[in-house]
Amino acid sequence: MNLFQLIKSDYIKYKKYDSHFFAIVFFTQGFWAIFQYRFAHCIYKNVNWKLFRFPLLFLALLWQKWIEIITGISIPSSVKIGHSFYIGHFGGIIINSNAVIGDNCNISQGVTIGVSGIKENRGTPILGNDVYVGANSVLAGKIQLGDNVVIGACSLVKDSFPDNAVILGVPAILISQKGSKGYI
Repeated sequence: MNLFQLIKSDYIKYKKYDSHFFAIVFFTQGFWAIFQYRFAHCIYKNVNWKLFRFPLLFLALLWQKWIEIITGISIPSSVKIGHSFYIGHFGGIIINSNAVIGDNCNISQGVTIGVSGIKENRGTPILGNDVYVGANSVLAGKIQLGDNVVIGACSLVKDSFPDNAVILGVPAILISQKGSKGYI
């Protein structure tokens, strides 16, 4: 998908949650953050001209920091995020620059997706498609979450889980195989 198709898919996802254009564009901080990320990621991945690359990346970084300050949402340009990404509420969201997030995922407020581990276990999470991450959850380390996974609020995810897992707790454990249908 190109930049405009990705932005459109994100907008359609926000529209699905019963908002109209004016509210999404002017009052939804999650949409501001993903909109800024899409442009910065496009520059990060596609601009190869040395003369333009550094100034454009610098401007994208300034824009990212401004969005981060006013929204409390940090999404670096090097993160890989699939289409139809949704941030449910304002603030406290930190995503490591090496994280990978699949298509059609929802993330709630207070979520951290970060680096953790020692030696060969050090790394960042990879999330599959249709993953729902509940409020104030922490996903850390070299882990892989399958498709259709639900992470309950206030969970600490430090292990990998298969498709359709519903996980909860500190540390998170598998509590069901019902998946994310109805959450996304």
